[in-house]
Amino acid sequence: MRSEDVLEFVAKQLVDHPDEVRIEVSEDDREVVLELHVHEEDLGKVIGKRGRTAKAMRTLVKAAGALDDENVTVEIVD
Repeated sequence: MRSEDVLEFVAKQLVDHPDEVRIEVSEDDREVVLELHVHEEDLGKVIGKRGRTAKAMRTLVKAAGALDDENVTVEIVD
């Protein structure tokens, strides 16, 4: 799954604890939901000021999913 790989790569580049980046995937007929779990100290880094980093990650992952004809949603779980 291309979108999951993109999310994992970007998240690991942003955080101080890359070993604790975990992605859970759930699918249904209409969309794929990627739940991003990071160390609690890194939560602010993946969200960014006013959510700009999170929005940029969601845009990248959605574009990667579009290449596979998937509707992908990213949720950041604390």
